[in-house]
Amino acid sequence: MRGPIAPPQVPLSISRAESFVDLVQDSAERLERRWPQLSGVDFAVLDVPGADFDGPGGHGGESPSWDSDSVPLGRVIAADGDRPDRIVIYRRPVEIRTKNREERAMLVHEVVVEQVAELLGLAPESVDPRYGQD
Repeated sequence: MRGPIAPPQVPLSISRAESFVDLVQDSAERLERRWPQLSGVDFAVLDVPGADFDGPGGHGGESPSWDSDSVPLGRVIAADGDRPDRIVIYRRPVEIRTKNREERAMLVHEVVVEQVAELLGLAPESVDPRYGQD
């Protein structure tokens, strides 16, 4: 028998990368309800840090600012010209730190909250009162 195991509308056919993007979008939408100014922010997912330093919206040649002991899970890229503020979440570092979808969803939301807090100049607890609670 050849072909997909499950039809496209069944969650089994969603890739890990697509599932991760969904988690980031869900988290962003939750925060946008509380912070309407986030509707103009571009939320993006990249596999690993460093991929956003070259190419559109990158800093062309700027080297990443982390050491081998700490890899960022996300970052804020300030608006530049016509490009809006962007919050980038790094998929692979988040996936490596989580065991299942539930843990991944919690960590994604925590990282999104931290990046939104940085963008807005607020404490993470101000952005989402449930921040840090398990």
